[in-house]
Amino acid sequence: MDESNTNKMSKLPQAARERPTLKTIAYMTGLGITTVSRALKDAPDIGADTKERVRLVANQLGYQPNRAGVRLRTGKTNVIALVLSIEEELMGFTSQMVFGISEVLAGTQYHLVLTPHSHQKDPMVPVRYILDTGSADGVIISRVTPDDPRVRLMSERNMPFATHGRTDMGIDHPFHDFDNEAFTYQAVEKLAAKGRRRIALLPPPATLSFYLHSRTGFERGLSDFGATEVALGRISTETPLGDIRTYAERMMGSANAPDGIISISGSSTIALVAGIEAAGKKLGLDVDLVSKQSADFLNWIRPEIHTMNEDVRLSGRELAKAVIARIDGVAPELLQSISQPAWSSMGPTD
Repeated sequence: MDESNTNKMSKLPQAARERPTLKTIAYMTGLGITTVSRALKDAPDIGADTKERVRLVANQLGYQPNRAGVRLRTGKTNVIALVLSIEEELMGFTSQMVFGISEVLAGTQYHLVLTPHSHQKDPMVPVRYILDTGSADGVIISRVTPDDPRVRLMSERNMPFATHGRTDMGIDHPFHDFDNEAFTYQAVEKLAAKGRRRIALLPPPATLSFYLHSRTGFERGLSDFGATEVALGRISTETPLGDIRTYAERMMGSANAPDGIISISGSSTIALVAGIEAAGKKLGLDVDLVSKQSADFLNWIRPEIHTMNEDVRLSGRELAKAVIARIDGVAPELLQSISQPAWSSMGPTD
């Protein structure tokens, strides 16, 4: 900051020095408050030199728009709310999703607010709160069910939103999804090519939409490649990791042990590997394992695991673009996308 601006800062009241406002920038630049406001909004009738001058001072001061004031003037919060289960932080899912969303929001007026909740509690609570308080202009949700009451409520209340996952309820809405049907089908194909014929699937909870997609691809793969299923009973990716490890150890020590396993979750895969090895079995010899992962890490600890990547950061970017476009009035059916699985280059070579 140059000397003249430093001198001006020293003359400001203490409150203005602590929280710069449009009035602060106007004082520092010698411009009117209206001119400063329009310069920050990139108004076409404000000259480029003036805009640059205002932005330079705003950056030096660390100016941030007052959201309460923006809301009073425009009825908007400039907030996108991301509602995520606290359990989804395992293996960096949440951080990758946030990174992706933030990459898109960085070039807009929107700010991201993370709204955590537990999947064991009523998933409607955080969505109702956002709707009742008007605390966001758009919402992103995950853990979608085929008939999701959050989707119905937000549609009825005309709240722009996007979902990480698809529904099956006759409501067109923005979404981005990973093709879990393709993942499980290709996983069965991989295991069959390795000579595996008794295959188990560690699925997501049966209430979620991608359970159905996973089962569809898995069963189609079993039929096409001549394999049979070894059922895992009630075990799912939300079973406590210690219980998954114990179950895998007992299963691999039984006469009904599978020779191939498919896991939908990277963290669950680690528990599976621990149980397999506790039973005295060896990956790549006694059993082959295919796992989905959201970041390259499984092959660092066990190169024998066959891995497919789900780009959660990409999902975040697509969801952010979709919800902003929906706020701007783009039709929901134009804001739907599905990403494809990709084999990791770090897995075992065949």
